[in-house]
Amino acid sequence: MEQFIAFGIVGLSAAAIYAIIGSGLVVTYTTTGVFNFAHGAAGMMAAFSYWQLSVGWGWPVPLALATVLLVLAPAFALLVERALRPVQQLGEAERMVMTIALLSALIALARWIWDPNKARSLPKFFADQTPIRFGDVTITWHQALTMIVAVAVALGLRVLLLRSRTGAEMRATVDDRGLVALTGADPVRANRVAWILGTELAAIGGILIAPTIALDSTQLSLLIVSAYAAAIFGRLRSLPMTFVGAVAVGCLESYLTGYLPQNEFLPGLRLAAPALLLLVALLLFPHGQLRGRDRQLSQVPLPSVRGTLAFGGVIVAFGVVLATVLGEADLVTYGQIFAFGVIALSFVPLAGYAGQISLCQLSMAGIGAIVCARFGAEGQWWALLATIVITALVGAVIALPALRLSGIYLALGTAAFAVILDRWIFTLPSFHIGDTEIALFDQGSVELTGPSLFGFHIDTPAETTVFAAVCLALATLAVAALRRGLLGRRLVALRDSEAAFATLGGSLLVTKVIVFAISAGIAGLGGALYGMQLQSVTADQFNFIAGLSIFLIAVLGGLGAVGSGLWTGTLLAGPFNAIVALWPKTQNLIHVIPGLAGFAFGAKAVQHGGISMMRASWDAALRDRLVMSVLGGWSVLLWILRLLDVVNGYVFFAGLLAGALGAMWWGQARHRTTADEPTEPEIPVEWWGVQRPWRPEDQEVLDRAIATRG
Repeated sequence: MEQFIAFGIVGLSAAAIYAIIGSGLVVTYTTTGVFNFAHGAAGMMAAFSYWQLSVGWGWPVPLALATVLLVLAPAFALLVERALRPVQQLGEAERMVMTIALLSALIALARWIWDPNKARSLPKFFADQTPIRFGDVTITWHQALTMIVAVAVALGLRVLLLRSRTGAEMRATVDDRGLVALTGADPVRANRVAWILGTELAAIGGILIAPTIALDSTQLSLLIVSAYAAAIFGRLRSLPMTFVGAVAVGCLESYLTGYLPQNEFLPGLRLAAPALLLLVALLLFPHGQLRGRDRQLSQVPLPSVRGTLAFGGVIVAFGVVLATVLGEADLVTYGQIFAFGVIALSFVPLAGYAGQISLCQLSMAGIGAIVCARFGAEGQWWALLATIVITALVGAVIALPALRLSGIYLALGTAAFAVILDRWIFTLPSFHIGDTEIALFDQGSVELTGPSLFGFHIDTPAETTVFAAVCLALATLAVAALRRGLLGRRLVALRDSEAAFATLGGSLLVTKVIVFAISAGIAGLGGALYGMQLQSVTADQFNFIAGLSIFLIAVLGGLGAVGSGLWTGTLLAGPFNAIVALWPKTQNLIHVIPGLAGFAFGAKAVQHGGISMMRASWDAALRDRLVMSVLGGWSVLLWILRLLDVVNGYVFFAGLLAGALGAMWWGQARHRTTADEPTEPEIPVEWWGVQRPWRPEDQEVLDRAIATRG
């Protein structure tokens, strides 16, 4: 009995911290309508800042606490509030992307400032004081302080929200911001108070829990999963139920630690328990109408057949060029462009066409790598087909609970699934079901080899790079064909309005299962290609945090564009790796860029997309045969010079970049010149998915079409 009570006290201590963090999350969401995925990262930064002041620089504890809680946390909250203010009236996706970008940026920033290879620890509060004893049960003063602070937070929030004018403004802002402004209140001030209050609570929670675990940026940031579960208990509205949920999460973790049988299969279950509880809460609890459902949706571009075929040819040519100008060591690094591109392409049908936001695509890629490694150990060509089919089946299973979830709830559910895989499933050792051995990463790494096709074994980095480029080109063509077909139109209709889609006879179950399966199958293929390129992969390479960068860059490119795959792969494995190769000290800093870019341009990118904006700049050059012929000749000349070792790799790629920029400028200049000449009335014609003026040769195409159709 004493042991049960002792574990209960530990659980209540953890629950107090989850309640503090979760209540800040609820206050921010209910007041501003922004679900802050970076809430835990804010607490993580507060904990690291407190360590730097109190331990690193030797400041007195009271002064360090006052600086973090009264200066740094409010300043950070005001900065975030100001940055997010323009997107509060937009849809869920824009707000979600901004906070996910902030989460990714803060984790990378912490790893850059504080070397993750150096161990750090914070002393517990009142560690030198004699613990409090109740019989055989011991309570440390740190645990007691944690529970006292949680009670004080609960009482303080009740007084603030129900007994003050500021609290009344905050509660009224939830219902109708415009009406609040008409009464003389200030919704902006209410938002600022909510952000400051939420960030303060995250900072308090981060500082209180940091002494009990290692100071690790990822681990501290993912503690928010427990707070997510607590907040879902309160349905993102009720603070009392959030505290109840925190008690459930904290006690579950503690009792699993104490009573879980000691074997090699179950340790990860304790780590995954908050994510499991979050997933169960999402599926069981009813969810009300989400705020901000009035989305401002952008059009999903319709790729043309000719344009998509040309783009596929460019992808393959890009792969051949890389394979012929780079050495084996560089190909292992830069050949990842096409594997990452396939993984990123999996977001297009799911999020771009159907509007279903998933944060577990890299986890699907991890499953694909495992399947390909187990079935294709000797280069069996059909292992890739098995990979696509099995990961598609996993995606179809995920789609079933997705029927109950949408928006942030779906994002939370897929994030919970990714964390469960990270912390538990991927860490399991091999086991047997009957006579069949089931092996995942087996607490280590898995080896992958390329397939054997037509008697030719793909095993060198150059061959793998070209093969991955061909796979990306084929996957791009398939996704474009999906958009042009009946299913693509159904998916876009589903994105626009699930209710209208179902009312008009569409099957939500069938459609969601199909699109989740397609997306997972593509991601699984990307994971297999990634493993082939590296030849050996570990579970950590497919974790939840690593997947955020892929999601963010894909969003910046535009989730509805089929070019999002090549865009993401090129940015993620190209310039970033090149910068690190030139300046190794930027290895941690470079990972901040996707998060900062998403935070700075996330809303605009979701609505417009970097690919469409770049395509508009290139439109004049792409329509000019002379410009494109000169660019093609220049590129071939540089390639030949590189093959002959006349120029090195840096000159080659710099020449390609200069040629591309020059062609874009020349095309725009020629377009401006011809635009001044008198022309026939402009009739918009679709070409490569964009509108262009009518040209004389278009009349021939029209005449042939009329003659053919009679």
